[in-house]
Amino acid sequence: MIKIKRIYDARETDDGIRVLVERLWPRGVSKEAANLDAWLREIAPSDSLRKWYGHEPAKWDEFQKAYLVELQMPERTAALKSLMDWASSGNLTLLYAAKDTLRNSAVVLQEYLNTLL
Repeated sequence: MIKIKRIYDARETDDGIRVLVERLWPRGVSKEAANLDAWLREIAPSDSLRKWYGHEPAKWDEFQKAYLVELQMPERTAALKSLMDWASSGNLTLLYAAKDTLRNSAVVLQEYLNTLL
């Protein structure tokens, strides 16, 4: 099972492998408090896409399409393989920092990974 949750939320027993999928380290969270198993910044949207989107709801549909294109780039292959391996062996929780729980890159990544399983 692949879950998503904010990095600011406490670890739960059913989180399984916890992976931060942000390019930048979240503000106000220490590495100890994050309680991560991995940080895959290379799976996050590119800096240019992230800055263009700026969490503006009106850009959500375009952002999703552009991020899906990025996820299929060869430089993302190793990170995707790691995520797929972890998801195949148990629970996987993708951690993100965005305030918007419905429109963020982890939502897109979760949906994409579920199509590959």
